[in-house]
Amino acid sequence: MNYRHAFHAGNVADVLKHVVLLAVIDHLQRKPTPWFALDSHAGRGSYRLSNPGKPSEADDGIRRLRQRPPSDPLLANYLAAVARHDRDTQGADGEHYPGSPSLIADRLGPDDRLACCEIQTEEADALSQRFARDRRVGVHRRDGYGAIKALLPPRLGERRFARGLVLIDPPYETRDEEFDVALPALADGLRRWPQGVFMLWYPIKLASTLTRQYRRMAALPAASALRIELCVRPADSPLRLNGSGLVVCNPPWGLDTALATALPELATRLDQGKGNWRLDWLIAERT
Repeated sequence: MNYRHAFHAGNVADVLKHVVLLAVIDHLQRKPTPWFALDSHAGRGSYRLSNPGKPSEADDGIRRLRQRPPSDPLLANYLAAVARHDRDTQGADGEHYPGSPSLIADRLGPDDRLACCEIQTEEADALSQRFARDRRVGVHRRDGYGAIKALLPPRLGERRFARGLVLIDPPYETRDEEFDVALPALADGLRRWPQGVFMLWYPIKLASTLTRQYRRMAALPAASALRIELCVRPADSPLRLNGSGLVVCNPPWGLDTALATALPELATRLDQGKGNWRLDWLIAERT
């Protein structure tokens, strides 16, 4: 595997993914019972953005978004989380952006737990060092797909967690082949922990190639599945990342309503020419 997320940290895909992630966590925090999170492809947890003299994908993502304060509360919440991480991490070497493990860990209560999986040695070492003193966070140097089978349903001693989330965020170095692994793993996770919220991120380059994957997502064994997409350019080229999406299985109640106001503003702020957004149900909620 050659993928290193440091080259892409803070880009438009990260913005969408992390806005949605924090919105899901906020719903989990509304109840006092403990919750569990599994991050299947965790990375190193924090990334330095500043690189003088070189363009950064963050220029079109997090940096563009924070040029002026957003009006939507989900976007404001996201920017506040990024700013807090930067203040906590800041040294003399520049600006820092949080990976998903840091965003999740920052919101853990004393009885909540986070399991982070990372197979790349250098990234796993950095992640282990970051959370070395946090007993709520476990770092597993292993394949994230295998962890879905091994760690779900989640337990702490004799107690089983009834609530929580699983974030599946693979690199998609080979797009179709990654879906062929990610979607069966997601289905297996849903069968093992049917009450969990499952989030699968995916890139959007050429939109027509995703038709088959949408059909497969719609067949997942979930009570409901919400599709969330943001493209900053027309999805008509396989040579560049034009946008990204998330399928959220078993989303918390009200997530679609909150995103219905956040996505239009986000699309307007990050648009690079004829972009668009989508929010719909691949599996309709059962009432």
